[in-house]
Parts: sequence; C-alpha cells; structure tokens
Amino acid sequence: MLNTLHKKKNIQLPLGFALGIAFGFLLQKGGATYYDVIIGQLLLTDFTVLKIMLAAMITGMVGIHLLVTFNLAQLHPKPGAWGATIPGALIFGVGFGILGYCPGTVVGAVGHGALDALFGGVPGILLGAATFAALYPRLMPLLKRGDFGDVTFPRLFGINPWFVVVPVVLVVLALFYVLESAGL
Repeated sequence: MLNTLHKKKNIQLPLGFALGIAFGFLLQKGGATYYDVIIGQLLLTDFTVLKIMLAAMITGMVGIHLLVTFNLAQLHPKPGAWGATIPGALIFGVGFGILGYCPGTVVGAVGHGALDALFGGVPGILLGAATFAALYPRLMPLLKRGDFGDVTFPRLFGINPWFVVVPVVLVVLALFYVLESAGL
C-alpha cells in the first residue's frame, strides 16, 4: 500500500496538502494555536501542548512500528549531527519564546485570524528559511560537526524496537495520568 503511494509522485503533493490542513485543524481544535495556551506551556501552567505532542508521539511511534512489523513500510532514519541540532534548537527556542508560536502552530493561528502570527510568525518563517538557504553552503562544515549517524535506540542496544516502544508508551500514559490527576 505505502510502496504504491511512494511510486505515485502526482498524488503526494495533494495528499500532503490535505494532511497539512487536517493537522492544522486538529492543532486548532486542541487549542495549540492560541497564544495564551502556548505561553501557559512555556510558563508550566497549561500542559495542553505537551499532551498534544505526547499523544502525537506515541500514536506515530506505535503506528510506524506496526507498519514496519507488518512489512507495510520501512524505516529510513535521517542522520543527525550536534552541529545542526544545537543551533537549530536554539534558533527554534528563541523564536518560540519571543513569538509564542512554533512553525506549525503559527500557520494554524493564522488560519483562525491571529494577526500576531500573520505579521510576526509568517515573515519570521520566510526570512529564516531564506537566510538559511542563502547561508547553507557556508554552514555545511558546522552542520556536519558531531555527526552521530542514523542511530536509533533499538539499533544502539541491538534489541527489538517494541522493547523501546512499549515502555515509552507506558511512561507517557503514566505522565498523562499524573497531569490529569493534578488538574494540569
């Protein structure tokens, strides 16, 4: 099924567009496109965003590993490097802290009429992407530093992926329980 989709290049863009709209809709319905909710997360007073991200993480993790288990998909982890991860995280964090949106939530916020997202976030995304594209050739040596390859925890420890997936899911479910019990 997924191999057939992978071969049909003409349907990938419309499918991605439709899934992007669905993703934005779900972010908006979950409350993650509202400035007050995001700032509440940063101030550790509202854990809505954390709950959404953890739910997405375990859904995706279980889903992809089910697909791999039944030979419906293959994992192709992208290699990483500290030289790319650390500056990227810092830039993301600064933008997130200043504006109160991440790239996904800023687009969702524009969709429901947030002018701060439209006039602050969208130009910031475009300017950041253009700057990165212009500087990319000169940044390559920095971005490749500390290359750690395409390692995953199951590969690192030489174990079946489900020995990582199941405990992570259980820990996340326990965290959900703690957050809900505390009224967060």
